[in-house]
Amino acid sequence: MEKALQMGKTSATGSFQLLIGVAVSSVIMAVGSILLGRILTPDEYGLYGIVLIPSTLINLFRDWGINSAMTKYIASLRTSHRDDEIRDVILAGLIFEVVSGLVLSFVSLALASFVASTFFQRPESASFIAIVSVSILAGSLLTASQAVFVGFERMGLNSFTLICQSIVKTATGPVLVFLGYSVLGAVVGYCLGIIASGIIGLTTFYLVLFRPLTKGLKSKSNISGTLKMMTRYGVPIVIASILSGFLAQFYAFMVVPLTTNTLYGNYAAAFNFTVLLTFLTVPISTVLFPAFAKLDPQNESQLVRTVYVSSTKYTSLLLIPATMTMMVLSGPMIGALYGEKYISGPFFLTTSVANNLFVVLGSLSAGGLLVGLGETTIVMLQGIITLAIGIPLGIILIPMLGILGLIIASNVVGIPSMLLGLYWIWKHYKAKADFQSSARILVASTIASLAAFLPTYFLNTSNWIKLIAGLIIVFTGYLLIAPIIGAVNLTDINNLKTMFSGMRVISKMISLPLGIAQKAITTREKRQLKKKLRR
Repeated sequence: MEKALQMGKTSATGSFQLLIGVAVSSVIMAVGSILLGRILTPDEYGLYGIVLIPSTLINLFRDWGINSAMTKYIASLRTSHRDDEIRDVILAGLIFEVVSGLVLSFVSLALASFVASTFFQRPESASFIAIVSVSILAGSLLTASQAVFVGFERMGLNSFTLICQSIVKTATGPVLVFLGYSVLGAVVGYCLGIIASGIIGLTTFYLVLFRPLTKGLKSKSNISGTLKMMTRYGVPIVIASILSGFLAQFYAFMVVPLTTNTLYGNYAAAFNFTVLLTFLTVPISTVLFPAFAKLDPQNESQLVRTVYVSSTKYTSLLLIPATMTMMVLSGPMIGALYGEKYISGPFFLTTSVANNLFVVLGSLSAGGLLVGLGETTIVMLQGIITLAIGIPLGIILIPMLGILGLIIASNVVGIPSMLLGLYWIWKHYKAKADFQSSARILVASTIASLAAFLPTYFLNTSNWIKLIAGLIIVFTGYLLIAPIIGAVNLTDINNLKTMFSGMRVISKMISLPLGIAQKAITTREKRQLKKKLRR
């Protein structure tokens, strides 16, 4: 348990550093998205979202699992100080990313007119799709540098690149739109953000990590051999990624001809709010990867189970109430930030984030464990199952229900593969979520969310007041209810304090809510003790 807590402390520090980057960059980009949503009409905003679809699809075929392999091998090789092999991993990964990014940028450029006219039935979008093609090469530089940062557990550097991207994108896109360039301005701002962050990321990782690492190394590089090793590890992962990513883009390609730009603009506005949940999911899932990669399941089986159970519980403690809050306050959120013109946005937002509730089963931790421990074959099988179920499901639901069909299919299609992964983890590592704690977290979150929904629904006031009041009610209610019903106990409180003890400012910030929860637990235990004594 002591080693698990030490890992938790390291992961908590890394998670917070990454959380800062994700939160700050997301807030900055949210400001940019809100400005775009207010300046552009829903029709123009919908077209802007549509022209980003082709590059997103093509990006799926750029990585081939090399970034995951970079993170995996850098994290594992660091424990034995094998700097020469780390150097080879970085060089092989970077060369692969640059070459694939360059090739696919030209592919996207060549197909721009065909996709715009044939698939989207919007010939006017061809020039925009061509411009976005540039972002594919720039994105390869960014993701390669971020993979290195995560492998070295330098989450602060990862956050730095995210913030740079968001600043450039937000500073250019809305300004260009305001100057009269409409969708073109938004597209150019999007591309400039990725280009700037790619260059900054590459420069930072070279100066801060790569140059000091290679100083004094005299052994020859073995790029081809290293790349073969990385490909063997990464290909099963990328097959799963391509299959799941292809499915999302397949749904997008299906729904675009069946809907209007305005309705798609409502969906895009709602989707922007789901990014808020990445404040939690991205730092957690990113940090769990190198954490699990350090474990030896043969000799540390109990540690694997402890880390898995703890990560599932503490992830659920944060993500479940955040998800339910977004579901019940979707109306005030979109109304306050985007205005009343996105009528369908709240409904799309509520239904889109519902799949995050599966985290109580261990869905987020399961992915980090399987990839971190090298179980890439089962990850690939999960992707195949998802695609096999997802295509017919989308063909049935999307023509029938449009964007709602897309959301329903996206939410349910991953359930069978998720259950397979959870079963695999139980069968091979005897690790599973604490379902009793998960149920209590769900109950506490539900009660706190409903307590916020009822008054905000009936309040006849501005959306901003509804939103602020709702957030206060949820936070206060969850903080009191969770300890009372046993969703969190004194051991959890002490573990969380230990995990965050390395961060002075944050340790002081969370001491207040943890102290309130601790008092609630102590009060509950005293009452239970008095009842026993009376009996």
